[in-house]
Amino acid sequence: MSKVANLHKESMVMLKETSRTFFIPISFLEPTLKKTVASAYLCMRAIDEIEDHPELEDKAKTHLLKSISHMLHTSFDPNAYKLLIQPYAHLLPPVSQRLDDWISLCPTEIVDKVKNSTAIMAEGMAKWVEKDWNIQTKEDLDDYTYYVAGLVGTMLSDLWKWHDNTETDPELAIAFGRGLQAVNMLRNFDEDLERGVSFVPAGWSREDMFHYANDNLSKAQLYVKSIKNKRILMFCKVPLALAHSTLKALKSGKEKMTRNEVESIVDQLKQEENLQD
Repeated sequence: MSKVANLHKESMVMLKETSRTFFIPISFLEPTLKKTVASAYLCMRAIDEIEDHPELEDKAKTHLLKSISHMLHTSFDPNAYKLLIQPYAHLLPPVSQRLDDWISLCPTEIVDKVKNSTAIMAEGMAKWVEKDWNIQTKEDLDDYTYYVAGLVGTMLSDLWKWHDNTETDPELAIAFGRGLQAVNMLRNFDEDLERGVSFVPAGWSREDMFHYANDNLSKAQLYVKSIKNKRILMFCKVPLALAHSTLKALKSGKEKMTRNEVESIVDQLKQEENLQD
């Protein structure tokens, strides 16, 4: 097996280990786009694990995130990256340690877009680490969710455009990311509180967060309406359907959906779109 083929295989294993939400729909994309989306997502996941790390000090997080952002905006040097993370290597997960691998997996025609989106995300994350994630208003929440999730939406839109000229609305792409992130925030609400973090604006109730999630998910539904490519459409529809079902489960007091429920939703969407993996 060639080095590239082996790296692609490893990226899919890493994707499965780090995000079931993205691993399931990615299987419906055609091979080149599948490899590219996996590469792009893992680049962003690599820095997300730094921002989210329970044992890294905030000062280390901001240093790493700002340094990575600068590297991505310039010429990313794998050796310089290894030196940067070396003092924290015992803490960082493999997905973060292998950022250079995920970049190398991305096709040369689109890699600069992926690096740029990831750089902006890293800079925004560093800003919110410095603010101690102190979210007071809806504007604060919008700003935070733009950096950690809205940028995933716009990056995906860049990939659709590059792949087959699929045009999507950038504002709706941001809402797509925000909606999925808001569902995660609701799902992890108690866990986040335990580690002393709240992403809920001051004075908001849990019901307000449900409204925020639903509002963005409704815009996400508009986002997918413009997509004609059936495989890209399926990629987008799966996480949206799972997000709606997760909200329903949370409302009824359940922590999450069962694996059978997830498989049932995916099977139903496959039948509707007449698609196979």
